Amino acid sequence: MKRSIGFGLVFAVVLAGCTTGAGYYSSAGLAPIPGSITYNGQPRTKLTKSPVGSPFPHSFTDQWGRQVEEIYIIRPDRSLLIAERHYRPVFALDDD
Repeated sequence: MKRSIGFGLVFAVVLAGCTTGAGYYSSAGLAPIPGSITYNGQPRTKLTKSPVGSPFPHSFTDQWGRQVEEIYIIRPDRSLLIAERHYRPVFALDDD
């Protein structure tokens, strides 16, 4: 009996920690940086033909010369959420 109660508690904790695809990006997202699509606020044009929840990438060079790739998710109100940000390494290959 104690074992089944313990299993039930562990199962409930594990289940409570699970997230669905829609809930995964329910946070505010990452803060925009110079070069982000949403840096000066949300874009004026709405992405009306793209399905809600669809991701798309945006690449740019930040103010320090680093290559940045951001992944955006379209929210139900058609605003954009920065879901991921990756800085691409810059390699200097010299033949000297």
